Amino acid sequence: MKPKFVLSMMAVAALLASAVSAQTSSTPSTLPAAPGTANDPAPTTLSPTNKGIASINIEQAIFASNEGQRDMDSLSKKFEPKSNELKGQSDEIEALKKKLNTATEDAKAELQRQIEVKQKALDRAAQDAREDFQTQQNEIGQRILQKMAPIVIKCGNENGAGMILDTSQPWPQGMVLASGPGVDLTKCVVEAYNAQSGIAPPAPRSGAKPAGTGASSRPAGVGTSKPASAAANKPASSTTPAR
Repeated sequence: MKPKFVLSMMAVAALLASAVSAQTSSTPSTLPAAPGTANDPAPTTLSPTNKGIASINIEQAIFASNEGQRDMDSLSKKFEPKSNELKGQSDEIEALKKKLNTATEDAKAELQRQIEVKQKALDRAAQDAREDFQTQQNEIGQRILQKMAPIVIKCGNENGAGMILDTSQPWPQGMVLASGPGVDLTKCVVEAYNAQSGIAPPAPRSGAKPAGTGASSRPAGVGTSKPASAAANKPASSTTPAR
């Protein structure tokens, strides 16, 4: 299943793609304006004199930024009550399953019915929570990308890039079949974006991923596939509906 985050950002990513290929057109494409200063306006196109190829993991850049980490931490905390609720429902189902081992034949039929009813309700609730989480995650990603896109162009120009490839998704989900050592703009973009935003890095948490590894952790049973490369935490298999 393709991450919904990537699909929902296609419109914005298309703007970025049109800008980074501007050197092939007589009329340069433009990106949405981002906050800048009169003396240092945000660039919107790659220089036509640049000929090199650079890459960037857009998802990682977005969610490794201080703003991305802060907002994903807030989103995870927001969904903690729902995660706890889903875990409680899952624990209740597991308790009923254990009763099947010692139940009489007459009681087993009723227990099985209760398990099926509760499992269906849990699956629906978990799916709704995942979709709600994904929607709000997408909103965070789109908002940051709108402001980050000109910084991608700026870092590309500074590194002589005439084309920038997004390596967020492996082929065939992504367009890059294979790549080797080269100019990776991810770190440049994250550092420049952090400096522009003025947002302090989040306080380290016990067991938290180090910055630059992708999105912040998601509450169990709610999150879905990670914006970078790691899969989101999942509840026990009995609570995860088939995809």
